[in-house]
Amino acid sequence: MIDPGVHLMIGALIFPNMDQCDFTGPFEALARVPNSTFVTIARDKSPVRDLKGLRFLPDVSMEDAPKLDVLLVPGGYGQEALMHDEDTLAFIRAQARHARYVFSVCTGALLCGAAGLLEGKQATTHWTAMEVLRYYGATPTHERVVVDGSMVSAGGVTAGIDGSLVVVSLLRGSTVAEEIQLYMAYEPKTPFTAGSPDTAPAHVLNAVTEQARAITEERIKTARQYRALRDRAAGTN
Repeated sequence: MIDPGVHLMIGALIFPNMDQCDFTGPFEALARVPNSTFVTIARDKSPVRDLKGLRFLPDVSMEDAPKLDVLLVPGGYGQEALMHDEDTLAFIRAQARHARYVFSVCTGALLCGAAGLLEGKQATTHWTAMEVLRYYGATPTHERVVVDGSMVSAGGVTAGIDGSLVVVSLLRGSTVAEEIQLYMAYEPKTPFTAGSPDTAPAHVLNAVTEQARAITEERIKTARQYRALRDRAAGTN
């Protein structure tokens, strides 16, 4: 828990074709952290469309972003387009050097991995991408939220809400987190039991796995390239 008198800067990196719930779910909690400022950050200040077309207007560009105490990195299909984007990866690395926490949601963990933040860490991500984490030096875990030092990772999409409440507790204590949870009326009682691969009916699991097959294969290919480059570099040192 951080001294309540210390003002905190919290920011989210947003990008085209992200999954907006990876961002907006955590925003609900993180924007309510007492004595804090929340900013949205993108490559520039042009509107950003999520993968279903919802538009967001960034507050600042990556170049003009302040030093953050917490950096939120969402995921979504658009994450894959940034895996070789050195401007984005450099921004994540630079913020991570002084941030108290880097908080990834869903496949935002893969962006953190490409930035070199997952080496030797335990982490989680969307279940379709879980096998990809090992290529970035992480130990995958199926926990919904994982805290390993300054790295906090949450699983797929809605797990970001759980993760954000964990981050709030780390910043301002469990009572503040519970107050925010109550304000949000966050008490999930889902009408179905298909929320994880372990509980989904086989035909549902097969259908969603097939829907994600193409992007999963792209992610694995990108991760293998990353690992090969890292291993090659290590071999020359």
